[in-house]
Amino acid sequence: MKAMVTGMVKPRVVVSKCLEFDKCRYDGSMIRSPLVAMLKPVVEFVPVCPEVEAGLGVPRDPIRIMGTGDERRLIQPSTGRDFTADMRRFVGEFLGGIGEVDGFILKSRSPSCGFTDVKLYSAKPGVTGPSGKGSGFFGAAVMERFGDLAVEDEGRLNNFRIREHFLTRLFAIARFRKERAVPSMSRLVKFQAENKLLLMAYNQAGMRKLGRIVANHERMPVPEVFGLYSEGLRAALMKPPRHVSNINVLMHALGYFSEKITAREKSFFLESLERYRLGKIPLSSPIHIVRSWIARFGTEYLADQTFFDPYPEQLVEITDSGKGRDL
Repeated sequence: MKAMVTGMVKPRVVVSKCLEFDKCRYDGSMIRSPLVAMLKPVVEFVPVCPEVEAGLGVPRDPIRIMGTGDERRLIQPSTGRDFTADMRRFVGEFLGGIGEVDGFILKSRSPSCGFTDVKLYSAKPGVTGPSGKGSGFFGAAVMERFGDLAVEDEGRLNNFRIREHFLTRLFAIARFRKERAVPSMSRLVKFQAENKLLLMAYNQAGMRKLGRIVANHERMPVPEVFGLYSEGLRAALMKPPRHVSNINVLMHALGYFSEKITAREKSFFLESLERYRLGKIPLSSPIHIVRSWIARFGTEYLADQTFFDPYPEQLVEITDSGKGRDL
């Protein structure tokens, strides 16, 4: 079986610096993130702490997002200082100059980095408790500019289904970035072929759209073809595949081996698909069975398919928080 496609490129990922990189939280601590630690050898990380960059020290008194309606300010209640302008200046400069990235891993619930579930506070006198939830200043800007990339927070990534989806998107986007760096139609045709089953699982309509872009490439310059393909690829990978879609692809793969394996092997595989459908095992388990058959029978077409090797095997981790199962 061929070497993993995912080993050829390191995704470039912006990460909140307090996650495994620096003791820069408001209380001078660093957050442990097993996933970030596992990713370090296979990812090019760009650590950043927007709060420190906006002028807050370490340690520091906490800040809050305060306001009414659409007018929100970043306030430090203990001092009354307003860091809104400083934060917006940093966010604009940083995101405007970051260059090409493939994804973001952000600190959850942070008034700067959080992109969901961040506590919002009212600016009305006498109102002290949270008045709602929303996005932090940096997290909101990330979603506005890079929302079609792989963006998650470290809390949600504790769920194995969310993690599988994030890692699959991240490495697929990174592989395409590598192809786009030296654009040629032969490379794009190869990329489309190698990702056919992955796209079939994620979004069949998107897969067909991308196929048409490749097939009709003579109507436009190659860079324009790659631009359209990039947009279509990110859109196709936006939502996670349904269990039934993954099962359909795995059943398609079974057809390559149905006359070569024993009845007991086939029965075991079908039982594994049912356990995956019920949420008792991760997708990586039935995929591993197919990979063993690919190696055993030398099935070159399937060996090239990223569906069976979407990201480095050392990142496969079945631990799960039990929360956030619905994406």
